[in-house]
Amino acid sequence: MGKGRFGTIIQIGDILVSEDVVTEYFACDYATCRGACCIVGDSGAPLDEAELEGLERDYPAYSGYMTEAGRAAVDAKGFFEVDRDDDIVTPLMPPLPDSQDCPCAFCHFGAAGECLCAIEMAGRVKPASCSLYPIRVTKLTGGGLALNVHHWDICKPAFEKGTREGIRVYQFLKNPLTKVFGEDFYEALSAAATHLDA
Repeated sequence: MGKGRFGTIIQIGDILVSEDVVTEYFACDYATCRGACCIVGDSGAPLDEAELEGLERDYPAYSGYMTEAGRAAVDAKGFFEVDRDDDIVTPLMPPLPDSQDCPCAFCHFGAAGECLCAIEMAGRVKPASCSLYPIRVTKLTGGGLALNVHHWDICKPAFEKGTREGIRVYQFLKNPLTKVFGEDFYEALSAAATHLDA
């Protein structure tokens, strides 16, 4: 671990983890947000190039859970698009009525308007950036990765719920962090969190 102008940086192999991953509190409050993170905004969820093959391969399994507009977006754009920052992201549907928000093409809307992931509903693996949220992963020059907590107004209830229930970001994301980076990584991160709390 090292202390810099951005606070304590935890280094685990070639992965740099910002202090707020282990010190801030977070727990999704779906009853309040109803999946707004898949709807709000003008850019899709970040994708890794390696995920594109799986999105295309599994499409017959999850496309039935998507909306007609979502399937039309995939027909028109494919399984990804490039946003204004030149990042590969999930394709978006056109804006919702009376809104500037463009939902992810892979959304499923329930009877009450709640948003779920069609990919996950079909038992397939959704993009890692969705599973890891509010952590955002950045590729560093030289091949390393940086993990930081992304702060978004729509997730304010999740930060508040995590605080009430005493759940840290890394604890809430134990399963996806372990799946993406491995058990050894998560154990090292937990040890670093304990050290910082001491």
